[in-house]
This record gives sequence, C-alpha cells and structure tokens, in this order.
Amino acid sequence: MKPITKIEIVTRPEKLEELKAGMHEIGVQGMTVTQVYGCGLSKGHKEVYRGKEVTVTLLPNIKVEIVVCEIPVQLVVDTAKKICHTGRVGDGKIFIYPIANAVRIRTGEEGEIAIIDPED
Repeated sequence: MKPITKIEIVTRPEKLEELKAGMHEIGVQGMTVTQVYGCGLSKGHKEVYRGKEVTVTLLPNIKVEIVVCEIPVQLVVDTAKKICHTGRVGDGKIFIYPIANAVRIRTGEEGEIAIIDPED
C-alpha cells in the first residue's frame, strides 16, 4: 500500500483561484477549502469600529486540504510555495501529515483506492 499524505495549505484568500488552478495542473483531483481566521507573525492591524480604534488580531485566510498518494508530496508543496509566495508576512504555512487510512463512505473502499478517482 502506498503512503497516504494530507497537505494543509493556509494562505491568503486572494490566492485561492490560482492555487486551485495550479493543483489541477499537477493532477490533484480534489481538495477541501475552508475560510479560517488566524494570527501569527503579522500581528494584525488597527481599524476604527463605531468610532473606537480596535486591534484586529485574527486575520482572514483560507485553508486548503489535499490528500495524495500517487502525486508526489514535494510536487504539491513546491507548487503551493511558488503560487502563494509574495515575500510579505502573511503568505501562510504548509503542514504535512501522514494518514493512517482513508475510507470512501459510498463503497466502503479503504486505503489508497478510497482517494483515487475510479474513472482513472
């Protein structure tokens, strides 16, 4: 059985369409995208809300989750880095996790077959 790996990419919302297109180009067939809020090195910014200055410390981001077994993990990471890099604070992070198992609920298939498109 081939190893199954989950890659989480947390980055700027404006990078989503370019990131989706880049992943499609390298053969990634599916992903889960979530709107998230977070803080890190960017430390937030100040805004005026109802006449008072407030510090916004949680900034909007997107989290893209991709699970692969056939596509090289490093290819996904390199593609994401190339697309999401602006050189400014807030470009994001990439997290890589080993997956013990995957189950396709509809058929009960487990392992790598559960994440591969049956049309292939």
